[in-house]
Amino acid sequence: MINNKKVLAIVPARGGSKGVPRKNVRNLAGKPLIAWTIETGKKSKYIDRVIVSSDDSEIIRISKAYGADVPFIRPKHLAEDKTPGIDPVIHALKELPDYDYVVLLQPTSPLRLAEDIDGCIEQLVRTKSSACVSVTESEKSPYWMYIVLENGGMKPFIPQKEVAVPRQDLPSVYMLNGAVYVAKTEWLLQTKTFVTEETTAFIMSKSRSYDIDTEEDFLLCEWKMTKA
Repeated sequence: MINNKKVLAIVPARGGSKGVPRKNVRNLAGKPLIAWTIETGKKSKYIDRVIVSSDDSEIIRISKAYGADVPFIRPKHLAEDKTPGIDPVIHALKELPDYDYVVLLQPTSPLRLAEDIDGCIEQLVRTKSSACVSVTESEKSPYWMYIVLENGGMKPFIPQKEVAVPRQDLPSVYMLNGAVYVAKTEWLLQTKTFVTEETTAFIMSKSRSYDIDTEEDFLLCEWKMTKA
């Protein structure tokens, strides 16, 4: 709870992941992948309840074992490959309507800390914004990116007079890292997206911004988590 407002955290985890099969329950540095997100969410100063939205019995069993609530089983039509990511969040909010703020914590970001979650919540409240999402500085500048035309020609993705400039002279750009999404519940139910012109950014370090989407991502995160 923050400023007497109730906070719900939703961890969406369907069973049919494709890039890394069964990744949500796969062991990562000694625990199932989803366990890292559940435990971090429960360490937040502000989150009142951490729930998991899943259609999968093994994910549900493991989630409960690590302290998450599973108040419902996600309907199959909300767990398909092409299901928009916001749909399970909207479904959960309609099932559990008594929360002022919602936090989306994807299980594919095991390196985030509770301080990142709380910082994102605090920024939303401090700036009086409707939503706040975590970002990290991009290593690749879009000012050096091109569209390759059918004839093999190159067209700058961002039109500019001079291209070959030192990196330090280019503006800093940021990308969503997928770690933390926070919004006012009523606003999210209306907009059905966390990212609009009203959204503010919470900047996270690259070292905590890894998002597991491939086998290589999984192995890299495991190395980072066990090398110490």
